[in-house]
Amino acid sequence: MSKRLFDLFISALGLFFLFPFFILIAIIIKLDSIGPVFYLQERVGLGGKPFKLFKFRTMRTGADKSTAITVGNRDPRITRVGYYLRKFKLDELPQLINVSLGTMSLVGPRPELKKFVDLYSAEQRRVIEVKPGITDYASIEFRNENELLEGKPDPINFYIREIMPVKLNLNLKYIETRSFWIDLKIITQTIWLIVANRK
Repeated sequence: MSKRLFDLFISALGLFFLFPFFILIAIIIKLDSIGPVFYLQERVGLGGKPFKLFKFRTMRTGADKSTAITVGNRDPRITRVGYYLRKFKLDELPQLINVSLGTMSLVGPRPELKKFVDLYSAEQRRVIEVKPGITDYASIEFRNENELLEGKPDPINFYIREIMPVKLNLNLKYIETRSFWIDLKIITQTIWLIVANRK
């Protein structure tokens, strides 16, 4: 089975079975705070082409205008419901829509904001030569990224200097070794970490 067929099959299956759960989350989000159910953020996709990434909204409307990076699990911009959606990675589930649309894959380098991609070296830009994904090695390694940024005087600079280079090295490792079985391994590890809520 090709990667695209696998992505289509799993995303369609996931959206079908999770639809009632999506409705429940949507209702809870609307009851908890004013604003849309989904948060659409422009990210850089395959070949440097921008696309809209789907997430369940976890912050107050307009809260991303100060900075796109959230710092700590108790960032004051995060809603009450948003805290739990983030804690259990439920806010990422709508990216199955991106997978079904073909802008993302289940597994691949996490798509970044343009302002960060503009800082990539020529070697690092290899990560945008493949379709971005919902999860990858870096997503597993930095699953508690918000906590790493907490308390830093300049979290964006810390992210650029300390976290982003490691993420990109993991992305390049994935590109060099990717296969159907590697993808299955990453998906399994991701699900296990979410279900077990392991840090």
